[in-house]
Formats: sequence, structure tokens, C-alpha cells
Amino acid sequence: MSKRKGRRKGFTPRSEDFSAWYNEVVQQAELADYSPVRGSMVIRPWGYGIWENMQRALDDMFKATGHQNAYFPLLIPMSFIEREKEHVAGFKPELAVVTHAGGKKLEEPYVVRPTSETIIYAMYAKWVQSYRDLPILLNQWCNVMRWELRTRLFLRTAEFLWQEGHTAHASADEAEAEARTILAVYRTFMEDWIAMPPVTGLKSESERFAGAVRSYACEALMQDGRALQAGTSHMLGQNFARQFGLTFQSEEGREEYAWNTSWGVSTRLVGGMVMTHGDDGGVVVPPRLAPTQVMVVPIARNDDQQAMLVEKAAAIVAELEQRGVRAAMDDRMHLSPGARFFDWERKGLPVRVEIGPRDVDRGEVVVVPRVTAESGPRKEALPEGQAVAEMADRLERLQTRLCETARARREADTHRGEVSSVDELGELLDGGVGFVYSGWSGDPSIEARVKDATRATIRVIPSEEFRSATPPTRCVGGGPAQMEVVWARAY
Repeated sequence: MSKRKGRRKGFTPRSEDFSAWYNEVVQQAELADYSPVRGSMVIRPWGYGIWENMQRALDDMFKATGHQNAYFPLLIPMSFIEREKEHVAGFKPELAVVTHAGGKKLEEPYVVRPTSETIIYAMYAKWVQSYRDLPILLNQWCNVMRWELRTRLFLRTAEFLWQEGHTAHASADEAEAEARTILAVYRTFMEDWIAMPPVTGLKSESERFAGAVRSYACEALMQDGRALQAGTSHMLGQNFARQFGLTFQSEEGREEYAWNTSWGVSTRLVGGMVMTHGDDGGVVVPPRLAPTQVMVVPIARNDDQQAMLVEKAAAIVAELEQRGVRAAMDDRMHLSPGARFFDWERKGLPVRVEIGPRDVDRGEVVVVPRVTAESGPRKEALPEGQAVAEMADRLERLQTRLCETARARREADTHRGEVSSVDELGELLDGGVGFVYSGWSGDPSIEARVKDATRATIRVIPSEEFRSATPPTRCVGGGPAQMEVVWARAY
């Protein structure tokens, strides 16, 4: 992580206190704010615009893989939650329960959904009779509530927004393929849109989702060396189908239980974006996610110049929009140019275009990207036509650069190879390493010992493409290794 001071005053440098920096930039960049409801947040328009672009991209990817959107109720009967014992044990401390409505005590309490497996599979049981009714591939965009004790904007709040996919299949192989397909969708989305390249893999038994047979995850590495579980995809087996009578008549005429999956990502991704790309000047938003990609700022010295420059800026905005660039004009002339520049810099706007009277005379504009290559110019004076014509390509180059930088940082902060002991693992983490690859015997007692000694957990048993070329042979707790795992301290 860079040690340099911010270009502007106002933010705690990341190198001094990453947590304080994060809280400050999320609020000052007007992504979100604390609400009067304990542990919940208000997502402001700039932050919600980023989330909307995430939604659009993911929704298109889901539909391209055959999924449809639906909606299920916010309130779930408590008896539904209690049917799946492991599921309720995993969520019970976080449940928000409605006991009164209409001035009366309810005969049965309702749970404000922490996740929707129970009510969705109860409905699937009504809709499915034959193998011809399968697969069911549904997703819903909604809010959920988990009564978290410690909260932080976007990363962990009592109420948050997400999508949750729930599918039903005629065979275990189909369900397993579905869970892996969605894991690949998430990885592609995180790389191509958030420019946040994750490591993917299987969760250990102690880290898997309550009620799942297998859980897969995307784990991203933040600038402070901590991991963020950015998305999960679960092969649920037949656990929920058995509890809710989700059966079907097979092609051979037998009654069988369906096989289910569930998967989801949330507004936590906005926090991940901030912690992956932000700098001491504020947030950095990847161009594909930015609600506005280019802000044209007219700079006038008097009223006569103002009308001419606003007209010129509006024409540039129109040309950019015709080329598919999301552009707008900041004509808040009651603010100084510096105040307007700082406002958009802290919000992470990808590119600012400045235009003043002399620029108009020369037929030029000044193009200022939010981030540049180390050797690149901070700002460039370009012919207006060239700047407009090249803008879409410039934005794509910025997007690519952000992903390349994040991937290089992840690899630089990763240790691969033999780790001889739990103490050595702790020393690596204390020394600034983020992801530590090591051997593991599969013994959960060693996993618990590492967590107690180092506060690290197994983030994933890595997918094939993320495994080391030479896998470790010794378990971090001693003895031979049965597999390679990735350890990290996590949010």
C-alpha cells in the first residue's frame, strides 16, 4: 500500500489508519451515511448509482445463463426457519422477529428475512410435480436483515441490499454445475466491472454456509491486506428439499427430492470497490461502474464568459453521450473551480474535462483522469474533437489499468510455499502478507488453532487455476498436507 500523503487535506492517510480512512471517504464521497436505525445505512445517490450499475451488469449476466427474476415476501414464518436445524442455528443470533402487528400479538412470529431459502423452497414445493418442471432458475433483488452487533457502512450492516439466486434441479450433478457456473459469473463480474480480481475456491467445513453441502466463494484482497468475502455460491444438496417436501416424479417414475443451490452478492461490493481502488484523495470508481464517467467543468471569470462556456460544455456533453459515454456538466458557478474539482476527485469520478475561455479560443479542452499510470501526465490539453473521439477508449484503458494494478497488488501481497508452523503463519500475516498459501491436513482442530493464534481463517481451498504450481507438502500444523489452502485475516 502506498505510503504517500493524500493530495488533499481532509482524509486520514490509509497508512496511518485504514479503517478511519474508509469511514471518512465513504461519507465524504457521499456514498452512504448512518441512519437513525441502529446498524443500518442510507445509500446516497452517488453510491446507489454505483450499485445500480452493478445490478444491471449482473442481471444481464444472470439472464444470459438462463435465470429469471422473481420476488418473495419479506416476512418468513418462524416455523419455516426452524425446520432446517443447521440453518436456524447459523442465523438465530442475527434474526429480527416481528411479534405484533395490527395492535395484536401474532399467533406465530415472523422473521424479517435474513435469507430466503426456506420460503422459496416452500413455494417451489407447490410448483414442482415432475422432472419436466425442473430446473427452476430464479433470482431476486431485495433487502435482508441480519442483526449485526458490529457494523460498518457497506461492509456489514443490519439491513443491506443484495441479490439471492435459488435454483432447483433433478440431479446432484446439475446442482453442482449450477453452483460452479455462478461462481464463474461472479469472478468475471468482479474482474471486468469492479476491477477487483478475486481468488475463488471451496470453503472449509467450518466456513461453509449453514445448511449447505458445499460453499464456494470469491475472496478479494483489500489494500490493508485483509480479505473480503465478496460473493458465495452454495450447493445445498437436498437438505431444504427434504424439509419442505420439494419432490418430483423422475423420468423413471420414482418420487425424488430436488437438488438446490443458492448464491448471492450484496452492497458489500461497493465497500470492496472503495478498499480496492481508493487512495488518500478519496474514492476511485472504475469507469464501468461510475454513474457519471465524465464531468465537464466550465471555468468562467465573469458573467459574459459563463453563458458561452456553459453552452460549449453542454455541446461537449451531448457529443460524449452520443458516443455512449455517461457525461454531465458541473455548472455550479457559485463554487470555485478548485471546490468543484475536489468534490469530484473525492467521489472518484473517472475523468474530468475542464474548459475555460482560452481553451475555447484554442479549440482545446483539458482532460484530467482520476488515476494515471506512474509515468502518465496528470492532465492533458487536447484538441476538443480528439478528446471527445478518444474518451470511450480512454475510459476502457483506465478500467483495465485498475484491474491490472489490483491484481499485481494481490500477487505482491501473497505468500506461496511451505509454511512450517502456525507461528510462521502468524509472522507472515503480522509482516504485511495478505493471502498465505499453505498445506493443510484437513483437520479442523488445526484450523481452529490457527484462528485462535493468528485471527486468520481459511478463506478458500483454491480452485485449480489459483493453486500453486508446486503445492506445499507439509501441513501448517505439522504432518503431511492433504490439500493447499489460502489463509487471511478477513472483514
